[in-house]
Amino acid sequence: MDFLTTDLVDAHEETVRVLDPMLRHFGGATRFCGPIATVKLFEDNSLVRAALSEPGAGRVLVVDGGGSLRCALLGDMLGELAVQNGWAGVLVYGCVRDSVALARLPLGVCALATHPKKSQKRGEGRRDVPVRFGGVDFVPGHWLYADEDGVLLADRPLW
Repeated sequence: MDFLTTDLVDAHEETVRVLDPMLRHFGGATRFCGPIATVKLFEDNSLVRAALSEPGAGRVLVVDGGGSLRCALLGDMLGELAVQNGWAGVLVYGCVRDSVALARLPLGVCALATHPKKSQKRGEGRRDVPVRFGGVDFVPGHWLYADEDGVLLADRPLW
């Protein structure tokens, strides 16, 4: 990918929204972009698995895990599933695990931190709803761009 978030912000400063600098890169792809799909949940990654089991078509799954630091919402098996199904990336407002394996995958993965404990499996949460964290709204169908300098959002493709 040839885009840079710094260039996109400079060119579209009035229309893009920039996520507060709060996430770290854990995937093998540090530069990724695509239309947004969302899940909103708390310490239960059932909907993450369900979403990543579907064709990604280059989308980015935004997981609003409520910022919980008590368990992981994505690990190597779900990361591999995302790659197999054509997802560009997963952005987690929470934790991931299996960070060494995630770093080997051709997938963008950003999260708050790592945690060795897996999540619950209760099937709770909501999909494809607007979510908010880090000072921005993530709207399904809008675009997310991430690289080494940050994460930005736009209503339409910029690159």
